[in-house]
Amino acid sequence: MAAGAVVAAGQTLVNPLGQAPQPVSTLLPVAEVTRAAQADLATDAIGGDQLLPDPLSLEALDPGAQVDVQNLAKAVDIGRELSRQATIIDAALANGAPEASLYGDVAYVRPTIAHLTSVFGTRWGTAHQGIDLAGPIGTPIYAVTDGVVEEAGPATGFGLWVVLRHSDGSQSVYGHVNRMFVKKGDRVEAGEEIAEIGNRGYSTGPHLHLEIWQADGTKINPVPWFRKRGIEF
Repeated sequence: MAAGAVVAAGQTLVNPLGQAPQPVSTLLPVAEVTRAAQADLATDAIGGDQLLPDPLSLEALDPGAQVDVQNLAKAVDIGRELSRQATIIDAALANGAPEASLYGDVAYVRPTIAHLTSVFGTRWGTAHQGIDLAGPIGTPIYAVTDGVVEEAGPATGFGLWVVLRHSDGSQSVYGHVNRMFVKKGDRVEAGEEIAEIGNRGYSTGPHLHLEIWQADGTKINPVPWFRKRGIEF
């Protein structure tokens, strides 16, 4: 018997001389097969050079399929980003702000439902350093973006005001308010109701006087500042 591994043979052996088939239950010897030989057999077999590649490998895909997979991944990423942005906008509108927009990753809102009645610049011989948004007393005023309340209380000329400082160092100022719903030191989010339109201080009718101050304190025209952030008046 040749040396080597053996396998069980449960087959029927046919006698070439016409004798009756004899069952074979012995162990038949077979040659040993090494791992290297197995690899050779796999590649030398018919179709061995067409063995299925790793299905999870991008390199195994033809160029067209790779592009499809990459495009699908990009589409998934875009969908997730749009969903994230929509969540931010929805949160900014949740308390009733009439309009919201994203500037970078930060939400900005239109601060109240009112009409623009006076713009930034010289007015009646003096500098008008903000814009006036006219509306009924009690109309909600919303934080234009995330910030911290720096002032909330009496202010000369404004009667009552609220001042918010934002993450970039800029400030938004809300004057002539009727009531305030925040206090100094509070953190607020874009679209949060912070006050309501009033007619306090030096005012000719119910309105919100809104100013934007740069980080160095310079008072700038709010209209282009808002336009850059997607809000039009």
